[in-house]
Amino acid sequence: MRIIGLEGHQLGVFPLAEAINMARGHGVDLVEIAPNAAPPVCRLVDYGKFRYEQAKREKEAKKHQHANKVKEIQLSATIDPHDFGVKLHHAIDFLCEEMKVKLSLRFRGREMAHTELGFQIVEKFIKELTPFGHPDAPARLIGRGINLMVSPLPRNKRAKNPREMGETAESAPVNSTPINNTRPQSIAVQPKATPPLRAVPPAGQPPVPQTGGFVHNPFSGLDIKIQTGS
Repeated sequence: MRIIGLEGHQLGVFPLAEAINMARGHGVDLVEIAPNAAPPVCRLVDYGKFRYEQAKREKEAKKHQHANKVKEIQLSATIDPHDFGVKLHHAIDFLCEEMKVKLSLRFRGREMAHTELGFQIVEKFIKELTPFGHPDAPARLIGRGINLMVSPLPRNKRAKNPREMGETAESAPVNSTPINNTRPQSIAVQPKATPPLRAVPPAGQPPVPQTGGFVHNPFSGLDIKIQTGS
């Protein structure tokens, strides 16, 4: 078989066993690249490195294929701010994947009387896309709509995709203070201790002494006359 060396030069025709020993001596693999040739052609190459370079070339080829793809983003003169943000992030994703973006804004009914509102929406959209792409031509009115093509900037001049950087869709800060919507639980309030009531004797009589039997004697304040038998 014909052997091609590491530098791409032909080394000659060798038997299979000698070609395998040659590959082992250089610490590489013997890869058959033209099996239908006479004699078959093999190459001394590091197969792992060869596969890595081949995958890298295929990835670069896919990037060039993406540049030929066109994604359409449809806007309206009365677009909601949330929808505007969603469509903007979609356009940024397309531009960061080397795709072109076609902006389309169509006027409906009486909206044709205020086309300046549509141009304001398109200009705002283009301004937000400035770090990622540039318009191929100024926006212009064609029929009942505005059409515009946006091409991605070169990779070394283009900003990174906010999604890849872990940023949120909205740049506004989020209040991290939790809101507790549960109703507060009722707190049992212990009544204040009141001092014990003391019996007040009637006027003109000595106070009744307190005994240890009953602290709160309800009959202690009564004038009780004890009658004894004769």
